Amino acid sequence: MIVQREVWNDIPLLHVYNEQMNEQSPVVIFLHGFLSAKEHNLHYAYQLVQRGVRVILPDAYLHGERSNEASEDKMNLHFWEIVLTSVKEVHTIYAQLNAKNYLASEKVGLAGTSMGGIVTSGCLAVYPWVQAAGICMGTTSYTKLVMHQVEEMKQREIDLPMSAEEQAGFITMLSKFNLEDHEQNWQGKPIIFWHGMRDTVVPYQMSRDFYDSLDDTHLEAITYLSEEKAGHAVSRNGVLQVTQFVAQHLA
Repeated sequence: MIVQREVWNDIPLLHVYNEQMNEQSPVVIFLHGFLSAKEHNLHYAYQLVQRGVRVILPDAYLHGERSNEASEDKMNLHFWEIVLTSVKEVHTIYAQLNAKNYLASEKVGLAGTSMGGIVTSGCLAVYPWVQAAGICMGTTSYTKLVMHQVEEMKQREIDLPMSAEEQAGFITMLSKFNLEDHEQNWQGKPIIFWHGMRDTVVPYQMSRDFYDSLDDTHLEAITYLSEEKAGHAVSRNGVLQVTQFVAQHLA
């Protein structure tokens, strides 16, 4: 397995592949979680490369090589800016994959954990080119998640940095990235969810309720894995099942 540090359009990333791969090999862009970095997800890349998938692991804005020594408080304040920047940069990476002739097969997927799962969900809502996806500890609704965060801040008596009018406008803007509201871009595509039922960071019930609302037509392509005793950390079994699912459906 070859791991190369590269910079594409000012985005530092790890390009992971093996010598048997070529322009016909499928590709997965894998997105890390909040306060994490690209190199902390090499175990996902290992599993995917073993199954013949080229992997791109970018550092999110204010993370890894791009942290600029930002404090956790600052990163919390900029959470949604980081998410939306990542959604935009996923398309930049996709364009670079095409420019570098890595997508002759057009088999490209997305996957991510926590914040990376949230970004993956938003990308499915707006980018029809995604062929398969793995959403670990993500959400299918940006607006429901931000409203949950606002309610948590109120309960902790934290002053909100926006007026009520600004909040309403922001929530309306985020609705563009609600996977559950943009079926035309993901219908029929293989998607796997993994979520621990004891997750206290990204509520399990948000994506589970969405999955439970789907009819049989959608369920042919979508898989949901729950683990009753798991919290906000993907189990080894989850890592193996998600990587196997995405690789299999891109093969």
